[in-house]
Amino acid sequence: MTKPVIWITRTLSDATMARARRDYEVIWDAADAPGGAEDIIAMSGQVDGIIPCHSEHFSADVVARLDPRLKIVANHSVGVDHCDLPALGPRGIVVTNTPGVLSDATAELAMMLMLGAARHAVAGDRVVRSGDWDFWSPAFLVGKQITGARLGIIGMGGVGRAFARKARGFDMEIHYHNRNRLTPEDEAGAIYHDTLDDLLAVSDFLSLHCPATPETTGLMNADRLARLPEGCVLVNTARGNLIDETALLQAVEAGHIGAAGLDCFATEPGGNPAFARHDNIMMMPHVGSATVRTRDAMGFKALDNLDAFFAGKPSLDPV
Repeated sequence: MTKPVIWITRTLSDATMARARRDYEVIWDAADAPGGAEDIIAMSGQVDGIIPCHSEHFSADVVARLDPRLKIVANHSVGVDHCDLPALGPRGIVVTNTPGVLSDATAELAMMLMLGAARHAVAGDRVVRSGDWDFWSPAFLVGKQITGARLGIIGMGGVGRAFARKARGFDMEIHYHNRNRLTPEDEAGAIYHDTLDDLLAVSDFLSLHCPATPETTGLMNADRLARLPEGCVLVNTARGNLIDETALLQAVEAGHIGAAGLDCFATEPGGNPAFARHDNIMMMPHVGSATVRTRDAMGFKALDNLDAFFAGKPSLDPV
């Protein structure tokens, strides 16, 4: 029996690549470069399925030119903001994602960014690494303590709840805003705010874990940043376009935002060079899920979705 042909757009984990080659005819380029619009369109006539990452964009224009051979887009991601779902649906192309396997890894990175931003990790590392540490004082690199502080979480899906669990280990008081209130069991004592403005007002720390949608683009604009308590630490491990970056820079420079920890940016790759001028902005290059265990789990989840589809079974993780 002929194996389905799939295109793996980026370099996935060794275990994922080995399993994919066992079960499919795999097209993959070791150059590990993002697939552009013309690449996606050309490849759609050569493959039955694609495992893309968020670096491949299935816009309405691209979808309109896809070859009918392509039947499934099994994303190697939870977010699907790079896929125009209203355009893909009428073409009969199944779209899946990888929920439930990257929550802890992403929450760990959010915790690292929150701690690092609050405790001047960028400045501290730089001064020691450069050999310029020749001074000490009780007033040196005094940061913001998280123990007992109020943590606001926007978006209490899998990552948001995982982050809340970890924050409880630091005795933080958890507050959250979500489209729907959680069950008492999932809340685990967290305090629900039915409006975003109410949440912002009490957030000594604020962490973003909501999806990128037309409604959430620019969610943290100048007005909402101003509603946060002075000295708030802002963390974003979700999507870069949730934050108005110009407004964030102004709030940091004015001292209203005490620090920020960012794993995602409006422009990726590359980020925002203006942020580099500020030691109180700690940055990572969109690697929230980058652990061996999680990358294996994400790759296997994408393959599970392909396996089900080509076996004629319902998709495991349809979006």
